[in-house]
Amino acid sequence: MVLAMTLLAVCQSVVAAEPSAAATIDTNAWYVLVNRHSGKALDVYDLATHDGAPIVQWSRNDGAWQQWRFVDSGGGYYRLRSRHSGKVLDIYQHSTADGAEVVQWTDLNGANQQFRVVDTDNGFVKLLNRNSGKALEVWEWSTADGARISQYTDHNGANQQWRLVKLDDPTTPPPTYPGPGYVTGDIGVHDPEVTKTPSGTYLLAHTGDGISLKTSTDRTAWRNAGAAFPGGAPWAHPYTDGGDNLWAPDITYVNGRYYMYYSASTFGSNRSAIFLATSTTGASGSWTNQGLVIESRSSDDFNAIDPNLMIDDQGRWWLSFGSFWSGIKMVRLDPATGKRMDTTVHSIAGRNGGAIEAPFIHKHGDYYYLYVSFDLCCRGASSTYRIMVGRSTSVTGPYLDRDGVALTAGGGTQILAGHGSIHGPGHQAVLADDDGDVLFYHYYADNGASLLGINKIGYDSAGWPFVY
Repeated sequence: MVLAMTLLAVCQSVVAAEPSAAATIDTNAWYVLVNRHSGKALDVYDLATHDGAPIVQWSRNDGAWQQWRFVDSGGGYYRLRSRHSGKVLDIYQHSTADGAEVVQWTDLNGANQQFRVVDTDNGFVKLLNRNSGKALEVWEWSTADGARISQYTDHNGANQQWRLVKLDDPTTPPPTYPGPGYVTGDIGVHDPEVTKTPSGTYLLAHTGDGISLKTSTDRTAWRNAGAAFPGGAPWAHPYTDGGDNLWAPDITYVNGRYYMYYSASTFGSNRSAIFLATSTTGASGSWTNQGLVIESRSSDDFNAIDPNLMIDDQGRWWLSFGSFWSGIKMVRLDPATGKRMDTTVHSIAGRNGGAIEAPFIHKHGDYYYLYVSFDLCCRGASSTYRIMVGRSTSVTGPYLDRDGVALTAGGGTQILAGHGSIHGPGHQAVLADDDGDVLFYHYYADNGASLLGINKIGYDSAGWPFVY
């Protein structure tokens, strides 16, 4: 009798599992998949990027290794691509057995990499493999971090049910800082800044000998594109002790030309200068130096590095800049020349001589947002850089943080800091792209390498930016 009742309960469970409609999937979004039984997220174990790395469950942190995009395979099936590794969910060796391993693998569009999304009657979904017909599940109903994900005959168990949490919701901050988005190729950068070309591709400039350039067609795969000044920059030598290493370029395409403001200095000195160069193509060797824009000397209370061009709603040009000393400054530029229009210097942020630099101003909605980097750069994995923001309805300020503290009084709302193996994220830039605002920055890996970070920017209900 007990057996009969048990079988009846199982049969009812299976009947209840049949979907009434196909789940709606946004193939342009990133999702976190949260298991109904454990409450934990589908995760690439140990942040791996290699073929065959195991898929597990882990406490939700919304890192890139927990983010998945559904790639349409046709016929109602999808591949699940990891944002961290670019690889897809895979039933290892095309197994059809209960308990078979689930791993990540290079996308081959195989049937063992394709899943049908099946609605349940409770807002969760099941993922049924096309090759085996079996359901993705947390093995043996585990609730532990690191428990393996497997496939098993569909019995509609809570350990086989997943909630799809759509992350590309630009109004809801994630619970913790996300990892950088997936990028490939030549991603060794320091102080990156980027602009869109007329053809829709991306041109990135960063610190390096003669200013290093990189390009991308999709904002994901990057390749080296030489140097702006492959023959060196002798005009900058008085500020660089004769070297050609130029810092923190800012690049903008406007009026049919690329404008690049860049820094010449030596570490720890405010004997510094900001120069302007222009190009009609942006290509290596095509840049013409247009001369000095502003300089600072040891007797000045500011440091003329880390420039950023902002064109306001009235079409006026402004250059913000600064590092340590008395903080972040701003001067007005003449759009006809790209050089200074007057002698006025505005103070827009500062920490009473403390560590603040790398300003970037971005207009969104009714506000100008001033992004800055606090604390220490350039120490590899020991770097403590973090990204802060304030906002103002006027381009010249005053800029206030979320708590109403002026950035000139040390205020700033933190939006990204070091976490896990992401050390010292900073020297940020914001690009208004077709899919929303995008944050570019560098960070340091555990081995001290400086790498390109890219994340989307969302805005909460109060209009404050966050990274996702």
